[in-house]
Amino acid sequence: MLRQFELIEKVRSYDPTADESLLNRAYVYAMRAHGAQKRASGDPYFAHPIEVAGILTDYRMDTASVVTALLHDVIEDTPTTREEIDQLFGEEVGELVEGVTKLSKLELSSEHLRQAENLRKFILAISRDVRVLMVKLADRLHNMRTLQYIPAVAKRERIARETLDIYAPLARSIGVHRICSELEELAFEHLNPVARDAIGRRLETLRAQQGGAVSLVSGEIATRLETAGIPARVYGREKNPYSIWRKLQRKSIGFSQLSDIYAFRVITDTEDDCYRALGVIHRSWPSVPERFKDFISTPKRNNYRSLHTTVVGPKGMRIEMQIRTESMDQVAEEGVAAHWRYKDKSYGFDLDHQRAAGGRDPLVNLRHLVQVLEHGGDAEELVEHAKLEMFLDQTFVFTPKGQLISLPSGAMPLDFAYALHTDVGDTCIGAKINGELKPLRTPLQNGDVVEVIRAAKPVTPQDWRSLTVTGRARSAIRRHIRQSEREEFIRLGRGSVEQALASAGKDRKDVSLRPALDRFAAASEDDLFEAVGRGRVTPSQLIEAIFPGLKPAEREAAAARRRIEDGKGARLYVRGGGLTPGVTIHFAHCCSPVPGDRIVGILEPESRGLTVHTIDCDRLAEFEDSEELWRDLHWTPEAERNSIARARLTATIRNTPGVLGQVCTLIGEAGGNIVGMRMHQRQQDFCDVELDVDVSDARHLTHIAAALRANPSVETVDRIKN
Repeated sequence: MLRQFELIEKVRSYDPTADESLLNRAYVYAMRAHGAQKRASGDPYFAHPIEVAGILTDYRMDTASVVTALLHDVIEDTPTTREEIDQLFGEEVGELVEGVTKLSKLELSSEHLRQAENLRKFILAISRDVRVLMVKLADRLHNMRTLQYIPAVAKRERIARETLDIYAPLARSIGVHRICSELEELAFEHLNPVARDAIGRRLETLRAQQGGAVSLVSGEIATRLETAGIPARVYGREKNPYSIWRKLQRKSIGFSQLSDIYAFRVITDTEDDCYRALGVIHRSWPSVPERFKDFISTPKRNNYRSLHTTVVGPKGMRIEMQIRTESMDQVAEEGVAAHWRYKDKSYGFDLDHQRAAGGRDPLVNLRHLVQVLEHGGDAEELVEHAKLEMFLDQTFVFTPKGQLISLPSGAMPLDFAYALHTDVGDTCIGAKINGELKPLRTPLQNGDVVEVIRAAKPVTPQDWRSLTVTGRARSAIRRHIRQSEREEFIRLGRGSVEQALASAGKDRKDVSLRPALDRFAAASEDDLFEAVGRGRVTPSQLIEAIFPGLKPAEREAAAARRRIEDGKGARLYVRGGGLTPGVTIHFAHCCSPVPGDRIVGILEPESRGLTVHTIDCDRLAEFEDSEELWRDLHWTPEAERNSIARARLTATIRNTPGVLGQVCTLIGEAGGNIVGMRMHQRQQDFCDVELDVDVSDARHLTHIAAALRANPSVETVDRIKN
């Protein structure tokens, strides 16, 4: 444990202006506040915040950060309050300490929710000041170094998993590679000790076999660069066990197939020397195709800059090389911490130095997570999206105007659209990649130029979440779906209420819903309509609340059913066909309704919405005794004019050469689009074919069936409804 004067000397070694009095007071306060508290190892608890502060001095963090490290547990684990911290150490330190403090006193239903709420608060705090993250990473690093003292195996594994899922990726997101790497290794040791030991044994064998070759290659590279007049230092480094494990999992390959267990770094003086060194290396040894990456001209999102290449070097060895300057190497290891320095008689984060090094705002990655929070959603969604944002590597693509957009590897056009703006993503209906119209499921590649094709208003089907990889896009889609779902349930509920009032002989314009609002604790009419639409409140319950004791006569109920069956009193309208249903309106597969069919809706339980059936569907018999579930439906005029719906035909055709092609041609000439085909009961002379066809309405489907029947090789054609 660092003694008081040792800690102060470490800070003063890089910041001569450090406030010694503040550091002394914080050191003594932490010792007194934690008093006789003990850690699982048996050490005094105050040794932990002192060690955390020591870790931060290794990264030359400012005085406020070191003081925050000393005090980071006092609000959580002692009677100390935020107000006391502000009074004794200033508001800056108080805000940082509060940002690091967990929500340990928050009463939540599960450990998973507690983790998510902690993460929610933590992300908001670090989005305002990256020092909160640096303190928390140092805190987690020391906890992981002493994790073996926790007796409960399950607790050790939970902490290690949280470290691997959340904190190591956060460290990577701001470029602090050294902390990220150590956290991953320590977590790996507790989560999968068998795999770690196996990889360790393989590495020991490899060192014995190739240790001399590594030294030989380093010397050969250095000699070539020296001959070319390029000052540089060259050294080899070994991939750590967890990095090897991740690559074995990701690429599904064996240990012997890895080509970059040993890699070499070439550290030069200037950026120009990096490119000159690359030329010397490529002229000396053949390069491996598609293994060159220029992260100097296009830095990673965490400001990492380097040239990567792989060559077939001496003795046929595949050699991975990273070429960078000293400052780039410092940023690669220390990330955002590399930019804290003494300038203009004060010590702090030097934004000018970072920009001069070609870097971006260190919080840009974290702000993506803040946008995930702003879109709402539950705690589990937050954890999922945070992991998505932090784990994935990046791809660089361009807008048609040349703006560079950085996206995770594997991103698709919808991710690109949402990266531009939420409104662009919500209205995206297609994309052109390098001038060609491509499916939205197309993965984007480095250098692609992407143009978003937009609709006039938001259109976001639920299954579009599978066309994204970024947390920002998925959370925005979910938010849009939730909003659309609410609007449709309100529309559905309003129509149901009007239908129920009409069956009771009442006019909606003359009826006050206040009694129902009070009885069902609804804040507004829209909330009440939503509850009815979701099936939480039935129309009869609502009628009873407004008109106690009113019971419609049997003849009125029968008349209501007749109105549904003849379609003359419909108050709800279906907007589209089978391909584009609403969020709450689903088209039954049993009868596949298409515009032009007489339709009826059945309200599904558990807020699943309304299922649309044709009026003659056999399944409706199941709901004969459930009057409350029936909803009268009509197609909207727009749906009847413009929608595309899916219907199923079954045809018996002669088993002769070319007849299937004739059937497909007839359907195409009639304006139908075949989206599915199945053949069964194939005999010597005939076979049955089921065809799923996109049509505009029932009349269009009838026209296609008639065209097929006119072909002499087609015996029968029927529409399948049940």
